[in-house]
Amino acid sequence: MNTLRNVSVIGLGYVGLPVAVAFGTGAKTIGFDINPTRIAELQRNHDRTGEIAPDELSASDILYTSSINELKNADFHIIAVPTPVNDANQPDLSLLIRASVTAGKALKIGDIVVYESTVYPGATEEECLPVLEKESGLVCGRDFKIGYSPERINPGDKEHSFTKIKKVVAGQDKESLEIIAQTYERVVTAGVHRAPSIMVAEAAKVIENTQRDLNIALMNELALIFRRLGIDTGDVLEAAGSKWNFLPFKPGLVGGHCIGVDPYYLTHKAERIGYIPQVILAGRRINDGMGKFIAQHAIKEMIHAGHFISGSTVTVLGLTFKEDCPDLRNSKVVDIIRELQEYGLTVQVYDHLADPAEALREYGIPLFGLDELKPAAAVISAVAHNAYRNWSIAELSTLMITGNPVLIDVKGIFDQTALHDAGIRVWRL
Repeated sequence: MNTLRNVSVIGLGYVGLPVAVAFGTGAKTIGFDINPTRIAELQRNHDRTGEIAPDELSASDILYTSSINELKNADFHIIAVPTPVNDANQPDLSLLIRASVTAGKALKIGDIVVYESTVYPGATEEECLPVLEKESGLVCGRDFKIGYSPERINPGDKEHSFTKIKKVVAGQDKESLEIIAQTYERVVTAGVHRAPSIMVAEAAKVIENTQRDLNIALMNELALIFRRLGIDTGDVLEAAGSKWNFLPFKPGLVGGHCIGVDPYYLTHKAERIGYIPQVILAGRRINDGMGKFIAQHAIKEMIHAGHFISGSTVTVLGLTFKEDCPDLRNSKVVDIIRELQEYGLTVQVYDHLADPAEALREYGIPLFGLDELKPAAAVISAVAHNAYRNWSIAELSTLMITGNPVLIDVKGIFDQTALHDAGIRVWRL
């Protein structure tokens, strides 16, 4: 098989676009997406996710297209589409299967298809490979090869970018593994790790985020305990962190497309083979319940401050799933908002990074401009955007009513002493 490959990337979202841009800096690359608006924006060197700057886009030689015929000009196809969970927390592979249909229609003898989307161990060969064979009429292993290289994109993180993170690669045999490894080595300066099998690479991906999920779940459970003990979790973690080997995890909301999702892919597979996970699912239950916990404590703090709940207004700062990133996927801030609304509170949401149309479409939540916010009895700082961190106490106070306002500082980004001195009642996770 040819070792010098012409690359296509199918799916130009948070994962696929950085991959396409990296390959496009050295050779003509085909970037495929089914969203014509996305294609048009990228052709104008605009990335709505904010991950890639305009000058980086213009410097990369990428043919942006929605045409399957264009994909036929490539022989190394990278599939990087979202793999979410449904309302029952079961894997939703619909976009992955659709992308496999697209790739299958473009396949020819000698091609390689590499999946970067997060899946459960075995999914690439059990779910995707048959689709490729059906759509192409070719036989995998004889006419084309497949591989897996799990994405490690961290939205909003400019330090740990695609080319600077070691890449795990796997192929269905030694020959395909070497071609896949050499192809990624063209652009990934951090190097590659050759996994012994596709299933090993798939499993490595899901446990990376499962480990983080469990560590955060432990911090969240500690926060639940310490709240009942009447001590501040931040103070406890600061003291414990003085030991050299204490891991610096903090409590918080766990959403997004990876940490809040990937463990369910592993538990789904485990249950299919007859094992019911205990620790992983326990961690998921704790993390999934934190939005409701925060909302209920906000209500308690408001009552203690003498506010009537019915008819009161609460302002929520931040809707994206993480700080300094416009990504709204699987945002757990929504859980806080829904719980507050259940108690009859009026909730107004401000997030300067989120797309208002997407927030309304995905969650039915309207976003307010800063000058549109009414003074609120309570403000919940849900996402630690840098813009909020830089606010003075006086600026923060303009969002609040004058009598006994409440601040729920989820991530602990404001000075508690200064807030107390300003007459603001503070609670932090």
